[in-house]
Amino acid sequence: MAETILTTEYSTEMQKSFINYSMSVITARAVPDIRDGLKPVQRRVLYAMNELGLNSDKPHRKSARIVGDAMGKYHPHGDSSIYEALVVLSQDFKKGMALVDGHGNFGSIEGDGAAAMRYTEARLKKFTQEVYLADLDKNVVDFVPNFDETEKEPEVLPVRVPNFLINGSDGIAVGMTTSTPPHNLVEIIDAMELLMDKPEVTTAELLEVVQGPDFPTGGVVTNKDDLLEIYETGRGKIKIRGKAEVVPGKRKTDKDCIVISEIPYTMIGANIGKFLSDVVSLAESKKLPDIIDVSNQSSKEGIKIVIELRKGADGEQTLQGILKKTKLEDTFGVNMLAIVDGRPEVLGLKAILEHNLNFQIEVNTRKYTTLLEKERSRKEIQEGLIRAVDVIDLIIEIIRGSKTLKMAKTCLVEGVTEGIQFKTEKSRKQASQLKFTENQATAILELRLSKLIGLEILALQDDYKKTLEKIALYEKILGSRKAMLKAIRKDLDSIKKNYGIPRRTEIANLKEAVFVEAPAQVLDVTFLMNRFGYAKVVEQSVFEKNEAQLREENTVFINCRSDEKLCIFTREGNMHQLKLADVPMGRPKDKGVPIDNICKYDSAKENILQIFCWEQIRTKCFVFATAMGAVKQVAALEFDTVKRTIAATKLADGDEVIAIEPADKPYIVMTTDEKHALRFRVSEIPSQRKNAVGVRAFKLTEGERMNGVWLLDEKEKQFSEVTKKKTDLNGLPLKKRDGKPELLA
Repeated sequence: MAETILTTEYSTEMQKSFINYSMSVITARAVPDIRDGLKPVQRRVLYAMNELGLNSDKPHRKSARIVGDAMGKYHPHGDSSIYEALVVLSQDFKKGMALVDGHGNFGSIEGDGAAAMRYTEARLKKFTQEVYLADLDKNVVDFVPNFDETEKEPEVLPVRVPNFLINGSDGIAVGMTTSTPPHNLVEIIDAMELLMDKPEVTTAELLEVVQGPDFPTGGVVTNKDDLLEIYETGRGKIKIRGKAEVVPGKRKTDKDCIVISEIPYTMIGANIGKFLSDVVSLAESKKLPDIIDVSNQSSKEGIKIVIELRKGADGEQTLQGILKKTKLEDTFGVNMLAIVDGRPEVLGLKAILEHNLNFQIEVNTRKYTTLLEKERSRKEIQEGLIRAVDVIDLIIEIIRGSKTLKMAKTCLVEGVTEGIQFKTEKSRKQASQLKFTENQATAILELRLSKLIGLEILALQDDYKKTLEKIALYEKILGSRKAMLKAIRKDLDSIKKNYGIPRRTEIANLKEAVFVEAPAQVLDVTFLMNRFGYAKVVEQSVFEKNEAQLREENTVFINCRSDEKLCIFTREGNMHQLKLADVPMGRPKDKGVPIDNICKYDSAKENILQIFCWEQIRTKCFVFATAMGAVKQVAALEFDTVKRTIAATKLADGDEVIAIEPADKPYIVMTTDEKHALRFRVSEIPSQRKNAVGVRAFKLTEGERMNGVWLLDEKEKQFSEVTKKKTDLNGLPLKKRDGKPELLA
């Protein structure tokens, strides 16, 4: 066969492929179907468990077996994602109604991961069996081929409640996300019934029944007035707050505590650990100085985080500070996106309930149609058996007189008597008039003689009456929308009665937490840093008492105030700003923290040249000198910025800064590694911007580099040992900048 090469535009092909990929992720992976509120992986896990017979009254089965069946038969996307879906379905702190009964370590609310699938076991909850998987054998939903067309799987599960709202959803697709909070089962069912009674019901009326989200972690929704707009549009922000109270000490000498008993839904997982860490940081940084201890005393009984306060502390003010500065008060972003008729769509509360009601009507129509066909078939057989009982002697005569089963059946159905031996012609004539249906004839020929006992015949007649009643009921349901809705309501009432739970989340209008930070105490401090780059701040009085020890252990000493900032200049031409408030206050024996951790300076790539206190230099000018002989004067105000890191100067390739000195002396001496030196006036160095390279101090020979810079007063002596003989640099001849340098003897 000849090869065919198709030519296409690259951008067109990429666009087409990306759109196909995007829609696949949206519709077949990340976003739930509005009908059952499940993503494909969740649906397939539940169906695989149902096929394995893992009912609530059966023993648990290894999770690895469940994952293997789901992956091998229905969901070929990797075992880790399938197991993760199974784990989440079992976690009652994530789902409004958990659907899987997990046995073993299935993770915790504090973010601990589940054990490996080979260790854990699972089975379906009774709620899942009766509400999510019931009636699959009654042709209530379409079955489609699996990925390799070796199995059939349901396109959607016949879920009898709006699971999209009850268990919520979250997912990230391509270009869109879905985020729906969980709701209370009882309230959602009541809203469904209200919609049945009043199709023109408004969202405001529905919210009289559905108070709002019902998070499994409890807490308080604080913006009740915003819920109407959120539920009308399907988008918005829900503000949630944990439940906390200030518990006074039992005795006067005891300290007060803040006890947190419920957390925001957004805090579950690793965010609990982060919350504890944030509270500790607030205490250490003195932003909440009344906190002296934090402990997580949570257990299987529930959340309990205890924050111990200083004696005499203002507990309410501290609690307001915690709400303001931590995730104890947080925002849940709502975007109720679901797949509707194969397309992603953002829906409001009423639209979600309407879609679910239409789905329930469709499922129940198919269910009662199947049941009606089954009862009609049963009625046909029962009528045939009742009629057969009345002529049982004739039927026995036909059976005994027939040579084959087919001959007897043909006689019962069509009245053909040829070849059958009868006792009398009267019997032959009666046999020719029987005319049973095919199904009736089969049932008669399979009838056991024990069924001819009197009580059995009465039971058959009773069953026939019940069958007629069922047929009438099913026809009534299928023939009337009112009767259909009544049947759906009956199912919903049963679910509400058997599985309804009280609301856990309080809905209210609460004012935003108000916390006014007390102004930080301004202290006279000394910034210290040792040769290994560990920095700390001590009070100046402490430094003066331990000066000898601290000068021996450290290489940098800067006196300043605790509300000031430092400017750190590096040889690589950068300036990093460091707020002294970010440097931990320490004791003389404390090691301090690496300076890399508290500012953007990177010790692996840069070398510190000078550190100044900003308040002490802001009015000054500085002389910048580089190894390749460039000099300039720069006003300190050039470095007045809010950025934590800026370029302090522009450098040529291979150059570095070797000196940054205040321009407060009249003379400058510069020396090189080739023993050249030049002394000239500082006033000859031009003032330039920080992004300038500078001007030449004097011409260097090839490979020669500057290695020393001194700014000197008129009579100040500065000796250099560049040669064997000490040279007074201030005694060198005074020349012009860029003049001929002296060769040191």
